[in-house]
Amino acid sequence: MNKNEQNPLDNNADIDINKDLNDTSEHIEVSVDELDDADIQHVNNPIVGLKPIVKEFLGSVKEVRQENNKFIFTDGAASVEVRVVSDEIIRVRMAPHSVFLDDFSYAVPLLDQKVAVFNFKDEKTYYSVSTNTVTCRINKENFLISFVDNDNNITNEDYLAMHWEENAKFGGYYVYCTKKSDPDESYFGLGDKPTDLNLRGKRLQNWNSDTYSFAKHQDPLYRSIPFFISLKEGNAHGIFLDNTFKTHFDFAQEDPTKLSFWADGGELQYYYIHGPKMMDVVKRYNSITGTHQLPPIWALGYHQCRWSYYPESKVKDLAYQFRSRKIPCDALYLDIDYMDGYRCFTWNKKYFPNPKKMIKELSDDGFKTVVIIDPGIKVDDNYWVFKEGKENKYFCRRSDDYFMEGHVWPGRCQFPDFTNPEVRTWWGGLFKELVEVGVAGVWNDMNEPAVFGSGTFPDDVRHQFDGHRGSHRKAHNVYGMQMVRATYDGLKKIQKNKRPFTITRAGYSGVQRYSCVWTGDNVASWEHLKIGSLQMQRLSMSGLPFAGTDIGGFSGEPTGELFTRWIQLGVFSPFMRAHSAGDTAEREPWSFGKELEDINRKFIELRYKLLPYIYSAFWEHHRYGFPILRPIVMLEQENADNKFREDEFTFGDKILVCPILDEGATSRNVYMPKGNWYDYWTHEMYEGGQEHLIQAPLDSMPIFVKAGSVIPEYPVMQHTNEIEIDELKFQIYYSDCEVNSFQFEDHGDTFGYEQDIYLERKFIVNGDKKSMTIKKSVEGLFNPRYETYDLKFIGLPFKPSKIIIDGVDFKGEIFFDNLKRVRINVSKYFKYIQILK
Repeated sequence: MNKNEQNPLDNNADIDINKDLNDTSEHIEVSVDELDDADIQHVNNPIVGLKPIVKEFLGSVKEVRQENNKFIFTDGAASVEVRVVSDEIIRVRMAPHSVFLDDFSYAVPLLDQKVAVFNFKDEKTYYSVSTNTVTCRINKENFLISFVDNDNNITNEDYLAMHWEENAKFGGYYVYCTKKSDPDESYFGLGDKPTDLNLRGKRLQNWNSDTYSFAKHQDPLYRSIPFFISLKEGNAHGIFLDNTFKTHFDFAQEDPTKLSFWADGGELQYYYIHGPKMMDVVKRYNSITGTHQLPPIWALGYHQCRWSYYPESKVKDLAYQFRSRKIPCDALYLDIDYMDGYRCFTWNKKYFPNPKKMIKELSDDGFKTVVIIDPGIKVDDNYWVFKEGKENKYFCRRSDDYFMEGHVWPGRCQFPDFTNPEVRTWWGGLFKELVEVGVAGVWNDMNEPAVFGSGTFPDDVRHQFDGHRGSHRKAHNVYGMQMVRATYDGLKKIQKNKRPFTITRAGYSGVQRYSCVWTGDNVASWEHLKIGSLQMQRLSMSGLPFAGTDIGGFSGEPTGELFTRWIQLGVFSPFMRAHSAGDTAEREPWSFGKELEDINRKFIELRYKLLPYIYSAFWEHHRYGFPILRPIVMLEQENADNKFREDEFTFGDKILVCPILDEGATSRNVYMPKGNWYDYWTHEMYEGGQEHLIQAPLDSMPIFVKAGSVIPEYPVMQHTNEIEIDELKFQIYYSDCEVNSFQFEDHGDTFGYEQDIYLERKFIVNGDKKSMTIKKSVEGLFNPRYETYDLKFIGLPFKPSKIIIDGVDFKGEIFFDNLKRVRINVSKYFKYIQILK
């Protein structure tokens, strides 16, 4: 029987159901062969007609319908939804039997954005869904999907039609997408993968895993960020596979002409994010998954951590050492040994008899206290947290209704289901007593989730999933994210108008809305110093900019040289924390002798000098979606050589960072992007677009500032709250073309900026052979107490004879030193300065 012919046994066939069933005059005789073809099984042999499980592919498009900004295409069995999210973002999702799952995502809190205009066309061979920026084409004959820019260039296209395979064991489907990969196409992103920045030729997966002392190229690690950027012929686009199951990515490894991504369950749902600039792709990804909340400024200082600092006398001595040695530090950490038998939300009164008093004394000396919290709750009916969780049925259960139990630090534990909003609210409230004794930040660990012996939860653990239900196969990759979400929301409520500070080891796309991250249990080696630099750049490109490494390495023993080079990199890590395992020698900035202590102090002081610039870069991310660390390829994507540059980056858009990553190295080649760059230390100017050999003895690191930049600086302080600024410093670098800069300022720890209680200064610098000008404008309602700026103009190609400020001649003396610098004090209200030859 032709499959296009109507089967008279089909309930949907057009037959008269009222006809007399005893009337056989019009009955149709059906052969056994036809019964088999119709997939009808013999009653006494139910296996007849059962087809083997194979991959099934979309067929030709039979029908299309529109529902507002959604277009649903079907081949008669499966359906594909194409949804216009914004002018530059289009979402594609597939339902193998045309039954879509609930439209719910932990990564994307608000799906639809403002779309100026979109339209639909029915062409001869394809359908098209278009915005002002990008067009999605659906081929009628084979259901291949492609994306086209306004110049009719195909930016992304299917190699095969989307396909699926039934999962007989768990139900649902494995879902697949295979796209064409051009020979010159490169791939970036995907979170914290400890491998080359360019992912072409790699095959990787996302499944949050506890990976102590992970190796280079090891996969997977702690986080699942299924977002990557494609770069080909100088143009970029992004793909975000919003699927919380175990996901897989083949970046042209198996076949150099194919890019594939697939998932072990759930829907095939991905967002195409148009460029053509890599920066634009990251900003647009952040527009749907969110940006990091503006952190309290103390969180940007230097942090000292170890497994573990105890008892109380040890913590106090640590604080004394920092202050007496004049090494800036803002936060000290308490690892699991501060707890009573590793029970969360308790104190070991033997080690910490009066935690409130200790934390108050630390606070009076300028230290914030951060404590660790794990998800495993000890099974103990005399333990109030366990008792509450048990009584309210907040702990995860397995498919047969037994509690999920596993061993972690406290011994036998049960685990809250953080995908349940009621559990998250309960968990957030548990921090009340910690906050009341003065704890300022919370570090979420072991939340992949990690379980001793088995690695993680069994697949059959059930999760509430905010009412959308799922097994651990579905919830595993979001478990840590939902834990830190509960932590963040709880702290925000308890701390009133103070910004929470949270850290998480595990996460999924969107976790940046709740927490910063660190790269996990790394190793004290030069290889891991390089890996850490790569991971921070990759995380920043992947929407998680507030990231850092364990400075010095968590396991193993660093040499003094390695620790110092790591401190130097740490200055330009968005999150700057030293951390080490308990079975290693202590490693504080003074642990390697006075010479290295002095160098480490110098660079930690540099971090504090640059805090207003660093804080501004965080604001730029939070408000505008820009990444904080920017690899060279992101700055000059049109240069094919840059696809393989991976050991230099900019912090924000003004400071070029070139860390020393090799043992014994005292110089290195530095590629500088196009334009002019000034050596931060010597103010020597270098021409960009080429490499330069730069000297870098151990007490130095190559750092360069873009010409035309306005860099704010603080005086050196021992912690961010030590000094009330009485005059803000700016280093202003000469440029022979117009350059824009900005600087952000507010209270530093409240949410006042949400009501415009902030100050955003915008500067425009320009110059020629005989003059230099700087224009300033302001936005926001915050008004700092200081009244003047200390301005230092650097790199002037002429000796100035006259300075005019807002139309009035500057009457003070003009000093011009041998480094071509001019320094003046001006009112903070100035709008326009002219420096004339």
